[in-house]
Amino acid sequence: MKLIKIFLLFPIIFLSSSHLIAEDPVHNELRKFKIELESAMEAKDISKILPFVHPNAVITFANAEAVRGPEGVAKYLKRMLDGPNKVVNKFGTKINVDELTILYGGGTVGISFGGSDDYFELTDGISFHSKSRWTATLVKEKGKWLIASAHVSMNLFDNPLLSAAKNSIYWIAGFTLIIGLFLGIGIGRFIFKKG
Repeated sequence: MKLIKIFLLFPIIFLSSSHLIAEDPVHNELRKFKIELESAMEAKDISKILPFVHPNAVITFANAEAVRGPEGVAKYLKRMLDGPNKVVNKFGTKINVDELTILYGGGTVGISFGGSDDYFELTDGISFHSKSRWTATLVKEKGKWLIASAHVSMNLFDNPLLSAAKNSIYWIAGFTLIIGLFLGIGIGRFIFKKG
């Protein structure tokens, strides 16, 4: 009978404890921040992205290039996405957060981390999907959340660019083998005809 009472009390204890460990309301602000940032990135409008960047931010992009502040972000994005020497024709990203932001300073500083599913179409015709990992430090100033630092990275040992390079080596090796065979057969025929 005691065991049945314990099992009946378990849901009540669980529900009451979940109310004691209530989620900090700051997380709803951060969810809104994420949605608005993704919307700005989808628009591919640099002027809509820059308001999310702190004046002293340090951001390291997936190509290992680090920039400082909104001006640095703007220059980087313009160089990569605009003009005759641009590198990227199209891109898209879906940001995934691993867990709730780790809060500090009474809920005014947070460290967030997760992954992203990315799509790139480069100007040289290569297009690929990749998965990236990221970390970001967010600060709340004057009631507004801003990116103070961010770092994006890809898997060095397993990524679409590495796979494309490996595949091109196989194609080149195969092509070279075929050329070598034809040359060998041709040279062999020429030598045996003379002999």
